[in-house]
Amino acid sequence: MRKAYFDHNAATPLHPEALKAMLPYLGEVFGNPQSLHSAGQQALAAVEAAREEVARLIGAGAEEIYFTSSGSEANNFAVKGLAQAYQAKGKHIVVSAVEHQSVLNPVKSLEKLGFTSTAVPVDGTGRVDPAEVDKALRKETVLVSVMTANSEVGTLEPVAEIAAVCRARGILFHTDAVAAAGSLPLDVRGLGVDALSLAGDQFYGPKGSAALFVKKGTRILPLIEGGIQENGRRAGTENVPAIVGLGKAASIARTEMDARAARLRPLRDVLIDDLPRRVGHVVLTGHRTERLPHHASFCVEFIEGEGMLLLLDMQGISVSSGSACTSKALKASHVLLAMGLDHALAQGSVVFGLVDGAVREDVDHVLEAFPPVIDRLRKMSPLYTQYLKEKQS
Repeated sequence: MRKAYFDHNAATPLHPEALKAMLPYLGEVFGNPQSLHSAGQQALAAVEAAREEVARLIGAGAEEIYFTSSGSEANNFAVKGLAQAYQAKGKHIVVSAVEHQSVLNPVKSLEKLGFTSTAVPVDGTGRVDPAEVDKALRKETVLVSVMTANSEVGTLEPVAEIAAVCRARGILFHTDAVAAAGSLPLDVRGLGVDALSLAGDQFYGPKGSAALFVKKGTRILPLIEGGIQENGRRAGTENVPAIVGLGKAASIARTEMDARAARLRPLRDVLIDDLPRRVGHVVLTGHRTERLPHHASFCVEFIEGEGMLLLLDMQGISVSSGSACTSKALKASHVLLAMGLDHALAQGSVVFGLVDGAVREDVDHVLEAFPPVIDRLRKMSPLYTQYLKEKQS
């Protein structure tokens, strides 16, 4: 059976060069980077070299990069750390309605501490209007957080325009770039952001490797306290192998992302164009062109996403339904609901995320396997049975 991995959004395969770079730090180079002896200093040198590479990926300074264990931690660090550091100026936060839960849940936690928040709506493609952000701002607004790209529907957000709105009002702007960093060129100076989250497992680095960019001169309170690591802003012994792998993956992404996108975008477009032609009642979700180069997402009427995932897996095809953090929740995605899809349609979410190395034969395998899977599920669907009865009457 042909195997086809289409779940980029959950994790990308570890690049062989990243693995090779990590191996010494899983063995003979085991020192603690905070130790003053040579074994520790060798590990520290590797950590700082990786910091330089991550900084280069997004046009930042090395001193502006703080390593974390995941994109979710980076988002928590940014939202809680920035909001609380500047709460003397105000306690109002603005987010978009389609943010990842690692942004939305920290905002809810801050509300228990006296903060308030406003969720800006999106259009039918999941895109935020900068004018809506401007309208949501108040005198007491201290932080705005809008993602760079949505992992569920692939839509790219107008981050530079939103950052300009915030800058004009003297308000901090954070962007969750986990889905975009390493796949699209990002320059924190050009974007005008104050903080940006990224994660290595989205661009062929190891799981458990991530970072937060914080613009020089911006105050932020630590999320994890108790140590001097990361300039006192993130306590805990550094995960040296993961950090080294992240740095190597960032270096590779900086030189290869354009070529990767050029290879994957045509395959993505075949899925976007052909899947709805082969199966009726399939709706593309997200913006048709302003989307991640490897990303195609749909909602299939009359069935639920979990059934599709299981039956496609039996055909050797790995996909997701909604984000990796919500795909086991057995409920409709808040992203799709915010885009105006009804609850029943949103339940039929399926997300294809191509990884580098995918070929046309993988896409053809999906196009051939998908129709019989959907036909089988619809034959068991009371919603589809009801639809057919109403159509005949």
